[in-house]
Amino acid sequence: MIISAARGWEYGLPFVRSNAVDLCYQTFGDPADPAMLLIMGLGEQLVAWPDGFCVDLAARGFHVVRFDNRDIGLSTWLDELGDVDVPALFAGDRSSVRYGLSDMAADTAGLIEALGLRRAHLAGVSMGGMIAQLVAVERPDLVASLASIMSTTGDRTVGQATLDDVSVLMPRPDADREAAIAADVSLYRLIGSPGVEISEEDRVGVAAAKVDRAYHPAGTARQFAAIVTAADRTPRLRTLQVPTVVIHGEADRLVDVSGGRATAGAVPGAELVLIPGMGHDLPAGAWGRIIDAIATNAARA
Repeated sequence: MIISAARGWEYGLPFVRSNAVDLCYQTFGDPADPAMLLIMGLGEQLVAWPDGFCVDLAARGFHVVRFDNRDIGLSTWLDELGDVDVPALFAGDRSSVRYGLSDMAADTAGLIEALGLRRAHLAGVSMGGMIAQLVAVERPDLVASLASIMSTTGDRTVGQATLDDVSVLMPRPDADREAAIAADVSLYRLIGSPGVEISEEDRVGVAAAKVDRAYHPAGTARQFAAIVTAADRTPRLRTLQVPTVVIHGEADRLVDVSGGRATAGAVPGAELVLIPGMGHDLPAGAWGRIIDAIATNAARA
């Protein structure tokens, strides 16, 4: 099932041109407040930042901006670049890698500039944390503060998944709507916060909203290739001079908490916030602590 990115215009959301791609974005709060740019992870759309989370963050005095990364959601799909050969990638053949995390960081920097923001606070989860780290390294002039959430440094000795099979991260190109929804539900049962009670109806509803908005497995594979071929950012993170907080769930099975500890250890002056019981998601019960940590860190800017 393919849903064209051109359908984005039907949603009434704005787009900006950045680094030769069109990025779909949405805002919350007062434009006069400091900008807080939210960067989502692998294969996830802007709606993976829950509306309530964005509203609560805006209530802390931020103009919140969430957006679809390239190749996902309603932003530009790059199918003309070709598919990634995932088995070959795991075997060490990088010939089908289509772009890197630095390209996605350049997209993000271009978004900040296109929106006319002098600087923005950045908060990124998982792959989004990696992108945020690179923006802070490569365009420090645009970054007021950095919150790296459930992410890692790119050092292969830390932050590794404890899943038996990481192929569950790859959505099936041939899946129909029901199969795509079921796969997303299964994935978050596996990597989400253990012990958090979410009804089956709610899980299916969240998954259905994502699939119905845009389902693009090829884009997820290209983003995955960018992650697994990225260089270790540790030496570059040691050069950062921006207020930084690193937030990680102690029950994260997709990016082990060692990745968060390594990130905090690499960035001078970074604060590490560990949340017991949190997995690789944003459970409502943890929103208060996450938002407090983001806002407190931003106040240091």
